[in-house]
Amino acid sequence: MDRVQAARVFVEIVERGSMIAAAEHLDMSRSMVTRYLGEIEDWANARLLHRSTRRLSLTPAGEQVLESCQALLKVAQDIPLALESPAKMPSGQLRISSAHLAAEYLLMPAIERFSALYPNVTIELLISNATVDLVEDRIDLAVRIAHELDPNLIARPLGQCASALCASPEYIKKAGLPTSIQALSQHACLIYSYFGKHSVWSFMENDIPTSVAVTGKLIANDSDVLLMAALRGMGISCQPLLEVQKYFDSGQLINLLPECEPSIMGIYGVYGSRKHMPQALRLLLDILVE
Repeated sequence: MDRVQAARVFVEIVERGSMIAAAEHLDMSRSMVTRYLGEIEDWANARLLHRSTRRLSLTPAGEQVLESCQALLKVAQDIPLALESPAKMPSGQLRISSAHLAAEYLLMPAIERFSALYPNVTIELLISNATVDLVEDRIDLAVRIAHELDPNLIARPLGQCASALCASPEYIKKAGLPTSIQALSQHACLIYSYFGKHSVWSFMENDIPTSVAVTGKLIANDSDVLLMAALRGMGISCQPLLEVQKYFDSGQLINLLPECEPSIMGIYGVYGSRKHMPQALRLLLDILVE
């Protein structure tokens, strides 16, 4: 068994005066606390506690083991301080998975600043819209844009992403201008494949949530492809506003139903563990939040 954890359990039992109190503080079952205590007594080859109905007290061997356990925990506590001392610059490599949009508008400015501050860290960017397995793909950070995340994921909110409906003047001349959200169901919509062939687009209209089922003959797993299709007059696309504002300004695309705002998506940094987060990853996340 883990000797550091066993030492922690023993110290908690002594300091809190009971095995039940130690189990509650450590968020551990009483049987597990008993097991750790039994293991440490086996290692010491001695009985460490006098047990009575009212209180626990240390045996002479227990007093010696308590001092050793406290010293062990102090060493274990100092290890991360030594590794992550402000005097020691972070180094190593971070593997980051991100969709193209988040990489261009969020990650690149953050990485530029991060690399200037911490030049000993190498960053490997994997650009993909697919959901990755952090463990299997050895990903330190996945930047995701989504309406909602799996609640089991460990994630830090980084911001929000507004969207807009768009179509080219050529498409509007051919198919007409949609005058309501529900009218979108009669148009050729360009579907993002992760939402399925029969996609539902959600909006806020006069502060009231509403949605419409849309279909189309072009489905793609890349929003840039759908944007190119919209520019070619092939249909209506729901795109991140950051991506399409320049086309609105140039007149290449028309902002459709601007009074009806597509649902805001969240931008998240997803990672594997809060406990053992590398120093470099924590520093990059802080910059991304800013």
